[in-house]
Amino acid sequence: MPTLTKLYSMEEAALHNTPDDCWVVVDGKIYDVTKYLEDHPGGADILLEATGKDATEEFDDAGHSKSAKELMQDYFIGELDPTPEIPEMEVFRKEQDTGFASKLMDSAVQYWAIPAAAAGISIVAAILYARRK
Repeated sequence: MPTLTKLYSMEEAALHNTPDDCWVVVDGKIYDVTKYLEDHPGGADILLEATGKDATEEFDDAGHSKSAKELMQDYFIGELDPTPEIPEMEVFRKEQDTGFASKLMDSAVQYWAIPAAAAGISIVAAILYARRK
């Protein structure tokens, strides 16, 4: 039965780069070596320098023993997510045209009383003219 492991992005792994919280990426696997910092034969500084990047080359160049590689399994917490980061899309709104048509509509709404008064006067004049005859 396959074992499910948690996937982490490199950005997430890079956030853990302090002596109180230290993760290292080697061969696509992520190790939380915080509790091992003081016990590391090369010192805590070597592990802290390996955070925030893939430290596979540095690990291999150091010539670690088979027992050191087996010890790493105690600190394994997940794997590096192989899927590429998809950048978040930015959404832009098109500003509304403030041209002649919109200004005319704004004016008509704002000054509705003038056309309404003109229509009212015309109706009253028509009624008075019709009564005279």
